[in-house]
This record gives sequence, structure tokens and C-alpha cells, in this order.
Amino acid sequence: MKAIVVTDQAAGTAGMKLTQRPEPIAAINDVIVQIHASGFVPTEMEWPSTWTDRAGRDRTPSIPGHELAGVVTALGYGTTGLSVGQRVFGLADWHRDGTLAQYVAIEARNLAPLPGDVDYTVAASLPISGLTAWQGLFQHGRLKAGQTVLAHGAAGAVGTMVTQLAREAGAYVIGTGRTADRTKALDFGAHEFLDLDNDTLKDIGSVDLVFDVIGGDIQRQSAALIKPGGTLVSIVGPVEARPTDGLAVDFVVEADRTELGEIVQRVRDGRLQTNIGDIASLDDAIGALNPTTRRRGKTIIHVLP
Repeated sequence: MKAIVVTDQAAGTAGMKLTQRPEPIAAINDVIVQIHASGFVPTEMEWPSTWTDRAGRDRTPSIPGHELAGVVTALGYGTTGLSVGQRVFGLADWHRDGTLAQYVAIEARNLAPLPGDVDYTVAASLPISGLTAWQGLFQHGRLKAGQTVLAHGAAGAVGTMVTQLAREAGAYVIGTGRTADRTKALDFGAHEFLDLDNDTLKDIGSVDLVFDVIGGDIQRQSAALIKPGGTLVSIVGPVEARPTDGLAVDFVVEADRTELGEIVQRVRDGRLQTNIGDIASLDDAIGALNPTTRRRGKTIIHVLP
């Protein structure tokens, strides 16, 4: 099968190669999915799991990409809950070969049924961004109606999901980003926008929840804004700055079939809009994954036409 592989951590996305790899075999509780579309997160090249297995052993050449939408073509021994020919989408395991390929072996529990009225491109853009926003807001952030959320990177793939889900839950959302991000952040539902290039964070006052995708000095400034009992949620690694009288949480997103179902239902009924940037074929994927300009949303690779 065709697949994108990486072998050199120092080279990052520039070291990607399109090559032939053996088709995967379904282990116990696995399914094989023929991939129609795959999402990609650029920071994957920095994740240890891209390069080593759970025991720390080198596993290159590895296939990156973890978001997928496609069709089940085979079931492993003991696999239940899915059937051959079923449309699915989901999140592949971090330590196994990923989704920038024609086929992937994946645990069935990491997949959710994909309704027929949601196309593969849209579905492939949802797992990481949607689940990250959902888990950060509701599991770790304990968001409640009437609270104020500071959503950093509000025009990005995760930030636009955070904004929409928080607003739907009854929160007041203040989005941040660069000057050029203002219109997009407001279009995706932010009540206010703060320009990190020109505005001062402390001027927004106190907030109940900070959703941090940046870290560093922005995180430290944001922690000081959190009300007593509020929460700083980070997806950029261990938290460096903690609120004085609140909670700080960093987490890694996990696959969850029920949550994927909640997210895709919101797409179906118009409550949730996707933020898709570049779209390319698998043959042209390397160029798309090494852009010369700033990314404007989730990059999606079409594996099948």
C-alpha cells in the first residue's frame, strides 16, 4: 500500500517520504480501515510516540497521522461493535502506525460510526480538534453555563472547536490570536477578540477557564486572570504557571466513541462548523504538510479520490 513514512526526527515533516509499505494485519480487537481521508497535526513530529513504541524502542520507519475517516474492510479476532463495510471515523493509537496511508489497523474502540450525510473530509478533521476541545472544556475544565472562557488560538483547528462548544454550553468566550485572526475567531463565535500582538491580556479582567494552546509567557499571564476556583487547561505539556486559587490541568486527548458521536451530531445539525485549511491527495501530501505559508486550519489528506 502507499504510505507516508518518517525515519529522521531531526528532519521533521521535511523528512517525509511516500513509499510502499505492507498492508497491516488486524490483531485481536482491531479492525482494518481503508482510509478515505486523514487529518494531520504538525506537532506529531515532536511526539516521542511517533518515533518509539511504548517500551522506548525505535519503531521507524513509522507512518504519521492519527485522524481518519474511511470504511472497515476486515475485523480482528474477537472484535465487536463494528462490521465490514461500515463507514467510521476516529483517532488512531499514538504508538502505532497512523493514517497517512491507504489502510490502518486500529482498535475498534477508537472508532465511531460515521453517518452517511457527513463526508469523509469533514469527518477526518474532527477527532483530535473536536475531542481535545470537548475533553478540555467539559472533563478537565468542568465548564458551566454563565462562565467566561479565555480561548487562546481561537482561529486555529482546536480553538475554533473550543469557541463553538463553549458558546453552545452557555459560556462567554474571549478568543485570542494574531491581528489577522480577528475576523475568523469572531465568525466562529467568539464574543470578543484580543489581539496578542497589540492588546494587553490583563485588560480583559478575570475569567473562569483558560484553554491554553500556547504556553510560556502567555500561559503565565493567563494564570493570573483566573478567578478563585477556576481552571487553567493546557494541551502544551506540563503547566508552568498555576492559578493562585484554582486548578491547573494538562492532558493528552483520548479516543472516545460516545464523544465522537456527540461531536459529529453537532456537525450534522449545524451547531458545529469545521475549520479545514489545505486539502491534498496522498500523492501530493508531502508538499501540503510542508507549507510555505501559515496554516489556516486543519490539513486534510485525501487518500481515496
